[in-house]
Amino acid sequence: MPELRTEPHTKRGETGPGLIFGRQRAAATVRWASELRTCLSDHRTYEPLARTISGGSAWLTACWWRQAMTAPRPVFPGQFLFITRRCTQRQFLLRPDPVTNNAFTYALAEAAQRHDISIVLPQMMSNHHHTAAYDAHGNHVEFRQRFHRNLAASQNAYRGRWENLWAAEEPCVVEVVTAEDLLEKLVYIATNPVKDGLVEKVHHWPGPKFVQALLSGRRLTATRPRHFYRRTGSMPETVELALGLPEHFAGKDEFLAELRRRIDEVEAQCASERRRTGRCVVGRRRILRQSWRDSPTSREPRRNLRPRVAALAPAVRIETLRRNREWHEEYQRARQLWLAGFEVEFPYGTYWLRRYARVVVKPPPTAS
Repeated sequence: MPELRTEPHTKRGETGPGLIFGRQRAAATVRWASELRTCLSDHRTYEPLARTISGGSAWLTACWWRQAMTAPRPVFPGQFLFITRRCTQRQFLLRPDPVTNNAFTYALAEAAQRHDISIVLPQMMSNHHHTAAYDAHGNHVEFRQRFHRNLAASQNAYRGRWENLWAAEEPCVVEVVTAEDLLEKLVYIATNPVKDGLVEKVHHWPGPKFVQALLSGRRLTATRPRHFYRRTGSMPETVELALGLPEHFAGKDEFLAELRRRIDEVEAQCASERRRTGRCVVGRRRILRQSWRDSPTSREPRRNLRPRVAALAPAVRIETLRRNREWHEEYQRARQLWLAGFEVEFPYGTYWLRRYARVVVKPPPTAS
């Protein structure tokens, strides 16, 4: 069997796999793919083939795997998700006012209805948003794309802007594993304005009244933003947003009662801390008077970890991370084989290549 050659990593200024661009990289891709097929033609199964690729091909890592903008991640149905996205330059582009509150609720409700996403609890802050949702069918990618796109276009039309509304970094999407983890995230979302020293009570926040709607079971209604959508367009005139837990969630009443108790507890703790330090909250009136062009004066944390799993229990967290690591390794092996011209099955949960390249994906695992 011919030997699979690899090029060593090169020093700065030299020519190597990481510095192949344009036609040179395309020619190298054809050459190495041809050699890969020749080298691995004697393999009868994919397992030794995958071990050969993973262990011996620095070129594959340099020219194929590193081209991806972000690491792949599985998209499984039936997950609770904690979604966060911030505005560009931390500007107050979502500063609460009647028009913005309505536009945010409209875009969220319309996207959730279109892609069958259950919204548990969102919170619209002045320069970012948090949203807890339940994705029953694995549609959260399309949901996030539509929600963020429509809201950005609507707000840019309202503010008279042309540039991007959202920061260039990807949204933070965290899988929430257990009910206790979900409760912690909901408390964080609800009390975000209080913990940041903006208002004394959750219901004082001038944004949409999402927390009150969740705890009371009241539906929120939003109208089509007139500053952006056409009257004769296909978008609905009004939409309703029903916040809540999915039907199969056990103990809803007890869960919401505990959520209410913990919110009250956080409000009391923050009030005690303010009395001890002598600090005051920003206040509803000052928030409404802020310019949407402004941004916080505090220093922004940089290069922090971006978690993908929220699990307080160590055993649960370790098991979920192990599952994701095994999925990532299987996906990497399948992708390398697919790029080399072999017909392979990608692991269950593959999203991008299934949708845009129509690769074959394994069926969901059966419950043991």
